[in-house]
Amino acid sequence: MSPARAFLGGCCRLSRATGRRLAPSPGPPLRAGWLRYLSACTGGPGEGDMRRYLSAHYSEARRSINEIIPSIPSNMLNPKAIFSNNEMSLENIEIYGFDYDYTLAFYSKDLHTLIFNTARDLLIHEHRYPNELKSYEYDPNFAIRGLHYDVHKALLMKIDSFHYIQLGTVYRGFEVVPDSEVIEMYQGSHVPLEQMSDFYGKSSEGNTLKQFMDIFSLPEMTLLSCVNDYFLKNNIDYEPVHLYKDVKDAIRDVHVKGLMYRAVEADIERYICYGEKTQAVLAKLANHGKKMFLITNSPSSFVDKGMNFIVGKDWRDLFDVVIVQADKPNFFNDKRRPFRRFTDRGVYCGI
Repeated sequence: MSPARAFLGGCCRLSRATGRRLAPSPGPPLRAGWLRYLSACTGGPGEGDMRRYLSAHYSEARRSINEIIPSIPSNMLNPKAIFSNNEMSLENIEIYGFDYDYTLAFYSKDLHTLIFNTARDLLIHEHRYPNELKSYEYDPNFAIRGLHYDVHKALLMKIDSFHYIQLGTVYRGFEVVPDSEVIEMYQGSHVPLEQMSDFYGKSSEGNTLKQFMDIFSLPEMTLLSCVNDYFLKNNIDYEPVHLYKDVKDAIRDVHVKGLMYRAVEADIERYICYGEKTQAVLAKLANHGKKMFLITNSPSSFVDKGMNFIVGKDWRDLFDVVIVQADKPNFFNDKRRPFRRFTDRGVYCGI
């Protein structure tokens, strides 16, 4: 047998099912052995020749695998689909619960701009921030859900599930912080668990790192970065913790003071997407005798007007129970009895 055949026989294995060559298998264990076989095959003793040969051999093996097991065409995958790890039959589920915001009601991109602009104006008029902040506009492409914000260092960043900072994602204002600076500040890239906030935004270190997880938090992250950017570019000294609290209060007031609710109700077709599919799903569940409830932090009048637009004036007939102003997630930990009963007209009926 020629040296070339000996080499090929030593570094390839065959599929038992098809007889096709699948992948390289270990040949001579020592580098010198590889070089001797390669010299016999190619006539050249160089390590570069070995790399090129093995690379070509690997590519051929991958091509053979793809012929045996065709890959799934990318156009067959729906990027918006939900892929479940565990299948579950809904046949025996008798009760279905729904949130309102971003579950039954889908908002247009204009809503985040509304929240951002309203909170920015509150900072200017009620917290006495500079009027120049009006030059900042909402950028829907800047932030994503799940980012963390270091309250004390005024840094926005992405942290993975193992609590490691993803270098290259750390922003101070709108400027990327160099990796070397990040590592120096945090003594590495790992963040201790006690500095992380939990689902309720609390931590033993006083919210050192706050995670923004819901869709409504996107304008808040952008506004934080805008204010930080303005102070940094204008060399204005500021206390990061106070900035964070002011922005947080402004965003809260947009909801608590009803500013967002009134604006949406006044121009509902601009802010809420018509829910033809939502109505179809709810009607199908109701027709099959399923019990349904709605629970939301939003007020009654806001939900009623939105559902009238999305589903129709008879939307209440689809639900057995409707709970508004639920104060989630505090609702789940509140030791007091939180329920109050009201009529459709908002008249209090007692506990």
